Order: sequence, then structure tokens, then C-alpha cells
Amino acid sequence: MKYTIEQLNAYTKRYGFVYQGSEIYGGLANTWDYGPLGVSLKNNIKQLWWKRFVSQNKYNVGIDSSILLNPKTWEATGHVSGFKDPLMDCKICKSRYRADNLISQSTKNEVDADGWDYQKMYDYIIEHKIKCPNCGSHDFTEIREFNLMFKTSQGVTSENNNEIYLRPETAQGIFLNFKNVVRTSRKKVPFGIGQIGKSFRNEITPGNFVFRTREFEQMELEFFCVPGTEIEWFEYWKNFAKEFLEEVGLKTENIKFYNHPKEKLSFYSNATTDVLYNFPWGFDELWGIASRTDYDLRRHQEYSGENLEYLDPNTNESYLPYVIEPSLGVERLFLAILLDNLEEEELADGETRTLLKISKDLAPYQVNVLPLLKKYHTEKSEEVYEILMKDFVAFYDDAGNIGRRYRRADAIGTPYCVTIDNQTLEDHTVTIRERDSMEQIRVKIQDLKAHLQKEFDTNS
Repeated sequence: MKYTIEQLNAYTKRYGFVYQGSEIYGGLANTWDYGPLGVSLKNNIKQLWWKRFVSQNKYNVGIDSSILLNPKTWEATGHVSGFKDPLMDCKICKSRYRADNLISQSTKNEVDADGWDYQKMYDYIIEHKIKCPNCGSHDFTEIREFNLMFKTSQGVTSENNNEIYLRPETAQGIFLNFKNVVRTSRKKVPFGIGQIGKSFRNEITPGNFVFRTREFEQMELEFFCVPGTEIEWFEYWKNFAKEFLEEVGLKTENIKFYNHPKEKLSFYSNATTDVLYNFPWGFDELWGIASRTDYDLRRHQEYSGENLEYLDPNTNESYLPYVIEPSLGVERLFLAILLDNLEEEELADGETRTLLKISKDLAPYQVNVLPLLKKYHTEKSEEVYEILMKDFVAFYDDAGNIGRRYRRADAIGTPYCVTIDNQTLEDHTVTIRERDSMEQIRVKIQDLKAHLQKEFDTNS
């Protein structure tokens, strides 16, 4: 079965993946907190991305830049003047919408208003009597610009000259540090700089659970290459992204690549591809991969007065490298992984179990330790738990009968359960139950750690 977004929301709250933000105060719209399982899954996603794109990649190094940047950064990149959405209000119910989204939704994506000027969008909405999705009226305000950046003040006063912004993307912190990284890492072009961090966008219409939020995390790479080689590297990183998505367990039939036609490209790009995932509402953007030319470095060089050119030691030529940017949202991948791996499985006895058939590398808990009976097996179970928790992400569960605890472990994706019973007390063996097959074997406690490590190494 394909879970609806409402069903997934209920599942994640029930098991401790995602909670409504500020829930005890009635919540704060479109804010989400990640519970014990959610934070573990997010961390595993980020660690795997970092491993594949940075620590185990011969081309790339990492960075962690600040969230608050000099405001001239955003003037240079055009965010202050151009990072805006076309905002419309329904005069009847006061709901707010992006005008281009209203057009695409009302035409079931047959009309793409991306790139239209505001007057053309407004005329289309009026001419076709597009209705408000909330109340059904077609009485809208005119379109006005809405800047997506969050403003704040630096210092003790809120005067305009202290105005700064929360970053709307992590990329610019990389570009600002390009010279520092070249100097200190001694990397030679082609090379990349990866970063994982929070970004903030004051979206007009956030929604679809954690898909579009005002506070989100990005896993972003800026890959610097020799001008003229960028399309070759662009294709390289597209294929690399595809392999990564297959590794995290996304089904190939739920992924497709949309190559932007030349007339739809951003002014700074000479190639852009959106990796789309089949969410419950249809295919939508999961990952953006763009060839950004030398736009960002050139703009920062112009506005800062710093020479950001790279001196190529092989040719003794100075130039601004071109950049390939694969940018992936943590929350969107989190959502896709749950949707593609959560299922209801009918068993041979006619019962149904909820199963999160997630990769062993990503599972929030690697192993559950279960005493068969609390009265008799708690002491030995705690000994085993303390042994395992030094090398694995382990969880101790003694609430309810053993069958119910197995079902809970299946529902949250735990690959292995270790059960302590009467036989354990006699011969120091335990039962290991595998999640997907539900097969069970007996292993001596002294061999338990090595056996589990072998299982995880085999699946890495």
C-alpha cells in the first residue's frame, strides 16, 4: 500500500519520529520536532550522505559555515532584490497563495507559469476564473512581491543598519570560503566542498507535512571544475545522485529526472536537472542538480573586491572555476525513505504487520534487546544490553508480550532483535531474530557482537 501523507503523519507521531512543533501551546504552523527515532534516522541519512560525498570521496572536503552572513552576501547573489514569490490573497477567506502554484494546481500541472511576469499570471487567473482552493471563491488581490528571506537584527537595537538575514541556502557560505579552503586543504580543481546545515525560507504556502517547511536542512555540494568541463561533471554528479538514492532504498519506478529546457533555465545556469520522487500528491522535487557556471564566485569577487580566481598549477592560468551544485533536502529524503519502505505485510497466519523495511545503514535502532519474561530474564538481558550498546545503537524493551515487542521492532525498522530466555540462563545462548524474514537462530553471548557486526558489514 502507498501511505497517504495523513497516514504517514500519524505513523511518525505514534512511534516517535516526528511531533508537531510547540504542541502543548497549540502548535506553531508548519514547524516539526524530531523525536528519538526521527533524529536518529535524520542523523543516519546525513552521515551516509557525508560518507559518500565527502569523507569517502577523493574529490571533496567539508565545511560548516555560519548561518548569519554579512548582508552584502545576499546583495551580491541577487537574493535581496530577486528572491521573491508572487503572492496573492483570497479576499473572502484571507488564504494566501503563490500565483504560479494556483495556476499549475488548477490545470493539474498542464500549464506551467514559471517565468511568467506578474501581470500575465494575474490575467490568466482572472480570465479562467480560478477558484480559491480553500473557500471556492474567485476574488483575489493583485499579485505583489514577497521576499522569502527571514530578517533579523544584529546587536542590541533593531535599526535598519543592523538588519541581517537567516541564510536561505547553505551554498553561499561555501563560496565565501572558497579561497580559504583552497589555501588550507591544498585541493586542486576539480574538487568539491560539501556542507550540511540549516536554511530558512519564509514560504508563502508551506505544507505536505515535512516536505516544504520554513526551517529545513540541506546536504549541499559545490563542485569546482575547469570551465568547459562542467557538462561532463554535471552528468557525473547526476549519475552519482542516482546511485545514492538507490543505495538508501528508493524504488527506481518512484524516481525520475526532469531536465530543464534551455528556455526555462535560471539566468546563471547552463544545465539543471530536478530529481523527482513520486510523493502521495505526485512527482515533486527531491533533489536539484545545477551547473551554476562561475556566477556566484564572479558576483562575490565583484562585490567584495577580493580576487577569487584560482591559479591552476598545471597550466599556470588564472580563472574562476565553474560550479556543479547537487543540493538535497534532508527532510524530503527522510519523507521519501519512509514512504518507499513502510508497508503492511500479510503473514502466513493471516495476521498483518507494519514493517519499515529500511536499509540497515539507516535504521534508527540496529538491535533491540528483549527479556522473554521480565520476572526471570531482566538481569541477564541488562548484561547483554550493556555489552551491545558499546558497539551498536541498541534499545531495551520489556513492555508487553514478546510478540507485541517484535511487532514494534518491525514497525520502526529494527533489523535484529536479541531475546533472552530460560535457555540463555542454562547455556549462555540468545535468540537473534531477523526483521524481514523473521528467521531465528541461536548464538552464544560471547559470539553475539561478532555475529551482528558481520551482518552489518555484509549489508554496508
